[in-house]
Amino acid sequence: MAAQNFDVIVIGAGPGGYVAAIRAAQLGQKVVIVEREHMGGICLNWGCIPTKALLRSSEVFHLMHRAKEFGLSVEKPSFDLAAVVKRSRNVAGQLSSGIGHLMKKNKITTIMGEARITAKGKVSVKTDKGEEQLEAKNIVLATGARARNLPGLEADGDRVWNYKHALQAPRMPEKLLVIGSGAIGIEFASFFNTMGADTTVVEVMDRVLPVEDAEISKFAKKQFEKQGMKIMEKSVVKQLDRAKDKVTAHIESKGKVEKMEFDTVISAVGIVGNVENLGLEELGVKIDRTHVVTDEYCRTGVDGLFAIGDIAGAPWLAHKASHEGVMVAELIAGKHPHPVKPESIAGCTYCHPQVASVGYTEAKAKELGYDIKVGRFPFIGNGKAIALGEPEGMVKTIFDAKTGELLGAHMVGAEVTELIQGYVVGRQLETTEEDLMNTVFPHPTLSEMMHESVLDAYGRVIHM
Repeated sequence: MAAQNFDVIVIGAGPGGYVAAIRAAQLGQKVVIVEREHMGGICLNWGCIPTKALLRSSEVFHLMHRAKEFGLSVEKPSFDLAAVVKRSRNVAGQLSSGIGHLMKKNKITTIMGEARITAKGKVSVKTDKGEEQLEAKNIVLATGARARNLPGLEADGDRVWNYKHALQAPRMPEKLLVIGSGAIGIEFASFFNTMGADTTVVEVMDRVLPVEDAEISKFAKKQFEKQGMKIMEKSVVKQLDRAKDKVTAHIESKGKVEKMEFDTVISAVGIVGNVENLGLEELGVKIDRTHVVTDEYCRTGVDGLFAIGDIAGAPWLAHKASHEGVMVAELIAGKHPHPVKPESIAGCTYCHPQVASVGYTEAKAKELGYDIKVGRFPFIGNGKAIALGEPEGMVKTIFDAKTGELLGAHMVGAEVTELIQGYVVGRQLETTEEDLMNTVFPHPTLSEMMHESVLDAYGRVIHM
């Protein structure tokens, strides 16, 4: 069978791949996208979107318990876990089918199957109907990543879960152990803890949410503990003894090994790039710890082969993948896009309280040799936060003392995942403290705390 010819072949239809395909099609390229499982990838089907739907349910449940504070009454709040999960799956399903529509609208050929690069510019796809051969000058790898399995801690779907099992929880955990306190671990810990599980989080690093600013981690930890979570830092789960109705975890902390019993364990110990069976080694593509090595423009070193998103390394965020997809599509079309800078990408964690950040942490800015000015503002000093009944939180900003450049912004509290974008835009426009101070923030809003935090860095804070 003769090979089908295209300008661009995209492998993987997650938030990196499908966005790259759309942008390439907009720029007049003839595009084919190959996906082996779900349109929308992990993000839409098993990641960002369904977890937010679950967390929204737990947020509403949490508020139902606080009804009295707001002058309302709710008799004995309860929940139906199967219905909570069903809502989450419906949200994912609705968006996933939307991607198929976008492919049609942009006249992108879609092939469901498993792709392998057989030579430069050549891809063979195994489908239900057999093999299809594709050829194109440019190939975009967007195959994503999957949950890391540590030996002895492997998920079995019964007592030990990965994120997929947790998203369609067959039962409500009573005593839950979450291994890993990155975004995925802490979001599941937050969900199940709010729904009533007795939750313990074990983190190997010296603090929860280890990529965040140390001060934010500390604040978040205090809130998690207030909600009844047990947090064990600098601790390692050495082994899991699985029985019919329980798991005994051997947890090493401060040099001592303690045995603790749980009915459910969620493993969230990082991710592994999907680099296997793609023919990459034969092509001479460099792979470092399951991630494809690329330059700042996502080029792999093999002519016409690009890698974007999770497979191309940290930060492992959907919005980074999408932006890289756009950049690569523009490069292919002969335009001159700017490279995506990791430090200009915001990270958002939807635990309770939410955490969001962009740019350098205070420690990183100091390590890079900056002379810095730091400002802080607490939620308790903000009228809107108090009216919302959300007085726990803070906004922290870090500036270069010499130039006034906004080096980093870090927040914890209600709705900070929405607020962070103000600082992201500011950084993109190369804002200084003066621009931010002269900006009129609307009242009453949570965003006023962003203004106050900037003012605080320069000794001009008003409401504190």
